[in-house]
Amino acid sequence: MIKGIKKQMIEVNEIDHPYYEKAFLVVKPEYSNFKEKVLKKGARELVKKWEISAVAKKREQIFSTALKFGLAAGIGAGLTVLAMM
Repeated sequence: MIKGIKKQMIEVNEIDHPYYEKAFLVVKPEYSNFKEKVLKKGARELVKKWEISAVAKKREQIFSTALKFGLAAGIGAGLTVLAMM
């Protein structure tokens, strides 16, 4: 609960993440009369989407770093060949 204000919250326990074990989502007041099953399903889907997005972002960072090192190594090798001529 938030101080002095009643809010409906959904707790998601099925998180496959090394840092986090739970997520709490606050339901918008206009949707608080929805069935709990529907709200929980939506919350799980949202958390799963965040997990997939985080994995994709990490892969993109790894690929970008590898590409930068590869280009730097290629340029260094090219300059070395030119210097030896």
